Amino acid sequence: MKILTTLALLLFATLSFAQQDPIYSQYLFNPLLVNPAYAGLNNRFNGSVGYRTQWMGLEGQPQTINASLHSSLVQNKVGAGLLVVNDRIGNLNTTEINAAFAYKLQLENKMVSFGMQAGVQNFNNTMNGVNPFDPSDDLFLNGERGTRINLGAGLALKSENYFIGLSVPRLLPTTFKSGDQEFDLYNQHLYLMGGYVHYLNERIRLKPTVLLRSVKGAPASVDIAMNINLNAIHTAGIFTRNLNTYGVLLQTLLKDQYRFGYVFEIPTNKSVGTQFATHEIMLGIQLTTFGFHERSLSNF
Repeated sequence: MKILTTLALLLFATLSFAQQDPIYSQYLFNPLLVNPAYAGLNNRFNGSVGYRTQWMGLEGQPQTINASLHSSLVQNKVGAGLLVVNDRIGNLNTTEINAAFAYKLQLENKMVSFGMQAGVQNFNNTMNGVNPFDPSDDLFLNGERGTRINLGAGLALKSENYFIGLSVPRLLPTTFKSGDQEFDLYNQHLYLMGGYVHYLNERIRLKPTVLLRSVKGAPASVDIAMNINLNAIHTAGIFTRNLNTYGVLLQTLLKDQYRFGYVFEIPTNKSVGTQFATHEIMLGIQLTTFGFHERSLSNF
């Protein structure tokens, strides 16, 4: 079973090339990962780094590293940020750098944000370890590499008790040619996410959230989570992705500035079984750098 799964992963990454966006279970920790409209939306300076290793122990497993900085600027009227993501699966290594800008509009007790992002995406497929049918094929001798421009857009609406976000991080098709053939590197993804805060009492809050991912040529993916927050500091939650992956989430906030998050996932689908777990770690900081930045933390 392990051999078959490894071969499937390798074939997927080295021959078909068509990729889906990296998966993040802690999208609430750093929504900028999937929606540029969240740049500076919480009216603070934000920095975060994250690492995700999926199906740990499986050869060629997906691994993702991300780092971001974003802040509210100009009296909290706009936001700007920078996002760097490195994604590896099999022999394919992709690095993406995006700059995000958001315009924020205050509507009574709600805020609407319109975001755009632009950047570059570099991919490199080394073909290491691949045993070709034709050893003289340039594809296997030299691999494939290239750089593409990326544009993305997003919309976000949030209040103290709920949020809604809609985004397409990649508006442009990402393709490359090898000989006479053209391959899709990344397909256009549509993200729709939302959440709500229910106060059980002054200390305990419930936060149900949902994330829908849709991409052409693949079934829609749905994440459903239920989190419980204690004293606006500690968070624990459970979630499922498509009812075939289940996980637990732990987060904590120190001194209203420093954040730590951890996720443990177990797949139950037949493709990889239950022996290959997934781990995701994120570290973050939130600062009131400017005088117009908000001192109090928002729910989202």
